[in-house]
Amino acid sequence: MANRLKLNEKLLREAEPKPGVSYQIFDTEVIGFSARVQSSGARTFTIDYRFGGRQRRMTIGRWPDWSVTAARARAKELRRAVDEGRDPLALKEDLREAPRVSDMIDRYIREHLPKLAPANAGDQVSMLQKMVKPAWGNRLVTDITKSDVAKFLDFVAEGRPRPCKARPNNRARKLQGHKPTPVRANRMGEVLRKMFTLAIEWEWCEANPAQGFHRRIEQARERFLSPEELTRLAAVLDSAEDQRAASIIRMCMLTGARVGEVRTARFEQFNLDYAIWSKPASITKQRKIHRVPVSQDVVAIVRQRQLVVPRGNPWLFPSDTAIGKPVHDVRRFWGTVQREAELTDVRIHDLRHTFASLLVSGGASLEIIGRLLGHSQMQTTQRYAHLMESPLRAGVDTVASIFRPRPQLVHDAVNDQKSA
Repeated sequence: MANRLKLNEKLLREAEPKPGVSYQIFDTEVIGFSARVQSSGARTFTIDYRFGGRQRRMTIGRWPDWSVTAARARAKELRRAVDEGRDPLALKEDLREAPRVSDMIDRYIREHLPKLAPANAGDQVSMLQKMVKPAWGNRLVTDITKSDVAKFLDFVAEGRPRPCKARPNNRARKLQGHKPTPVRANRMGEVLRKMFTLAIEWEWCEANPAQGFHRRIEQARERFLSPEELTRLAAVLDSAEDQRAASIIRMCMLTGARVGEVRTARFEQFNLDYAIWSKPASITKQRKIHRVPVSQDVVAIVRQRQLVVPRGNPWLFPSDTAIGKPVHDVRRFWGTVQREAELTDVRIHDLRHTFASLLVSGGASLEIIGRLLGHSQMQTTQRYAHLMESPLRAGVDTVASIFRPRPQLVHDAVNDQKSA
């Protein structure tokens, strides 16, 4: 028959361990509550109960980390849960097996990111692995709250010290101060919102704590090349030694395409008879096929590349080092172009903005601009709306000129009398 005694601190302190076996001392106050004495001398509080016809035993904690009083109070709570039809041990097992944020990140990377463009997917992997996992990796998915998301995005928006690029690249160079990164915080919020939305579909949580996160104000970069700058750029490209890289830059300017789309272009994508460039979904940011008309200047570039590129090579701009692959990067070439054309603050992507601004000045509508640039959302094209103010202002001035007071001849009465 099981030992039944009134458990107290003195009893546990004086309980002698038995070599090779463990035994239980059951409490007389709470049914099933006991202290288990191990052969090693360790003492652990447990509670035995029956649920669904099964005998169950749940560990409460070790003595003296748990006092007898605290363990007895916990045993009473567990006993009430059993009487109410709940299995405490099953709840504990479910909690142990519940998905954690690290599991959610791994599944998001494995199942969702392959659907995105490689550059976008790589950026998200970096954010999740370097920032989210260290902060939340061991926490349960259901434990993350809106407050947690807000605090985390505040931390991201503060930025972090970075190496000073102006100093030599060595271990002794000092770090710059914190540089705020509000745009990074917005991108992080969008990733978290999508990831928790998928977690709801996976039935890992019931609510999305990142829904409606505070979005920081973003100052969209608006750098358009002037006619003088375009002239200098064209002159530098014409005299460049690397005409392959120069042609990539020309196509970015002539089509408004992203540099990655131009760099990975293939001959089969161009219908030169109809001057059409069909970009496959695999290289476009919107992950959709994008058919766009091109000018005869672009057609001339493609025909010239057909003469230069060895027959059978599918790439418009093949790499010299990586066989069977396109040019990997043109950033070094662009750095040289920036210096020679005096365009130090101009990025390659700014050529895309310049292309859009020239379309606006030519009278193109925002809808046409969006279709040529491959925007999937109209709000992306709206950033060029202010450029249309010039033709609008000209129209306003035309109306004003109709109602503008006309000059009238004022006669001098004294001179009129003298002449009479």
